[in-house]
Amino acid sequence: MSMTKTDLEKNRGSKINGKIGAGGIPDRFGAGAGGGVDKREQRKLDQAAGLIPFACKLPGDLVKQVQAQGLAHEGGINALVAELLTKALTTAA
Repeated sequence: MSMTKTDLEKNRGSKINGKIGAGGIPDRFGAGAGGGVDKREQRKLDQAAGLIPFACKLPGDLVKQVQAQGLAHEGGINALVAELLTKALTTAA
């Protein structure tokens, strides 16, 4: 019994799908992905360090400046904002 062109294409498609599914799971989705700290653990670590989340609305230009300086700052954006607020509050008082 000979195969029709449609049957040949179906077989070829199933081979391609089989090869795609046979590939390994990348580390970012597999076992290697669980290396980070989950949100609850991070919240506990922040609380132990005395950190409290603080949200406010700022102009977009100011946020861009803070983000740019935060990348260069050794402690990141959080340390930069804490430093700037401390300086501003001590000079205002």
